[in-house]
Amino acid sequence: MSYRSSVSREVEELNRRLLRARDAMDFSYAQPLDVAALARVAQVSEAHFIRSFRATFGETPHRYLQRRRVERAMFLLRESDRSVTDVCLDVGFSSLGTFSRTFREIVGETPSEYRERHGPMAAPSCVQMAVTRPRVAALRSSSFGEARTAARP
Repeated sequence: MSYRSSVSREVEELNRRLLRARDAMDFSYAQPLDVAALARVAQVSEAHFIRSFRATFGETPHRYLQRRRVERAMFLLRESDRSVTDVCLDVGFSSLGTFSRTFREIVGETPSEYRERHGPMAAPSCVQMAVTRPRVAALRSSSFGEARTAARP
């Protein structure tokens, strides 16, 4: 076996472990982020996990989790009549101020403004996800390693 194929297999295995850690984050997005536990899922040190996650997915694990929480909050704000505070707590933020600031950074408007401008959607969930993906985050980076130059309409 050549050195190149050995390195490729190592990278492929690390990517699989990082995907497992990201899946764990997706599954428990409303829980506090435990980088140590996620690093154990990926079978690497905490520092290596953070560096590798960012290199692979284009954002830190913390930012990925924030974005996932905001995406879920966008759905709840559109599809439910729960208060902004309840939505904030439901998606895993412990502070309304942090939630509002993070939501605005990612979406470009406050949670209340978002709710006023966007009502329930009558479309399949896959279409809803594509249409409502935060645009600011999509322009900065991609969770799938796609080219960052393509701007969305």
